[in-house]
Amino acid sequence: MRHFGHIAPQVRKRLFHREPQFFSADSPPRMLAAALGATLYSPATRPRLADDVLKQAARGVVSMVLCLEDSIDDGEVSGAEENLVRQFTDLLARSERDGAEPPLLFIRVRTPEQIAGLTRRLGPAVALLSGFVLPKFTEERGVPFLEALTAAEAASGRRLFAMPVLESPELLHLETRTETLAGISRTVDKYRDRVLALRLGVTDFCSAYGLRRPADLTAYDVQIVASVIADVVNRLGRADGTGFTVTGPVWEYFRHQERMFKPQLRRSPFLEEDAEPLRAALIEHDLDGLLREIALDRANGLLGKTCIHPSHVLPVHALSVVSHEEYSDARDILSPERDGGGVLRSAYTNKMNEVKPHRAWAERTLQRAEAFGVAQEDVGFVELLTAGLPA
Repeated sequence: MRHFGHIAPQVRKRLFHREPQFFSADSPPRMLAAALGATLYSPATRPRLADDVLKQAARGVVSMVLCLEDSIDDGEVSGAEENLVRQFTDLLARSERDGAEPPLLFIRVRTPEQIAGLTRRLGPAVALLSGFVLPKFTEERGVPFLEALTAAEAASGRRLFAMPVLESPELLHLETRTETLAGISRTVDKYRDRVLALRLGVTDFCSAYGLRRPADLTAYDVQIVASVIADVVNRLGRADGTGFTVTGPVWEYFRHQERMFKPQLRRSPFLEEDAEPLRAALIEHDLDGLLREIALDRANGLLGKTCIHPSHVLPVHALSVVSHEEYSDARDILSPERDGGGVLRSAYTNKMNEVKPHRAWAERTLQRAEAFGVAQEDVGFVELLTAGLPA
């Protein structure tokens, strides 16, 4: 699989200076963590889940979470587990018969015991499972989950990853945050080879204070949430080799809401591409706020995003593509001729590139370029959005 693999080869050639690289569930963790992109959540109760998974894969989704936790009723768990086993078995049969390639699949569990039980019950279909999403992760609650995952991996012979969700009140509350972050750091560092990415549960953070951000504000406008994101990245997202990929929070809206503020999308990029109808559609479905939040995710050190609606996937992926300007700067900064440091003018002659301070940014940029590709010099996010829309 690869990002933008669902669009025609001639279109990709026109859009990309360097096309996104192929990857699979067996690729190195570094590549998979960068390539998660828009991770689409789906309740595990859906009766045609296998069909849904393949349909979304054909539309460009490369990672999905099938949820047994907050998205389903407490009384539905047993039936949802049975449904998951049936749907995975169906997906395996279709993969072997038709060559259908599902995205990276993760299961969000409620208890550590579910990890062993589901891995065993999946049988041969465990080959389609990439790992588990671990809810309300702290040191105390997380260790049993990770121990169970390690045991399930050994029993199944299948490499399995964990994606802890950071959403507990202990992490939000100021008096316990430092200690909780330290405990999470110890735990994920101990199981570093098994932790693919850390996910932020901003909805739970808001819930603790009876808050819900409106569609014309981002998570970064809710200061109590923004402070947690900053502290998580500070402790767990460092670029010195000790950090992890931290993914962006969910965007809750996908249909029009009454607005208080002006739309957040400038007209000019859309006019240049004769795409004013696309701008209108994005605003109508409150996706202008999503686009702004994705940009703020990147500026604050997050990569990828939790998504609850298929319409959110393409904006996340389009804004994850590395621009030609970013690529040019990163290549210049990492040139062997610049090992000694120094300062150079950008090839675009619009900024200073300082080699040593900008090196970590450049390395991350080239890593993102492997997963999402590099746009042609004259291609912007509007054209990427337009090209990726269903015909």
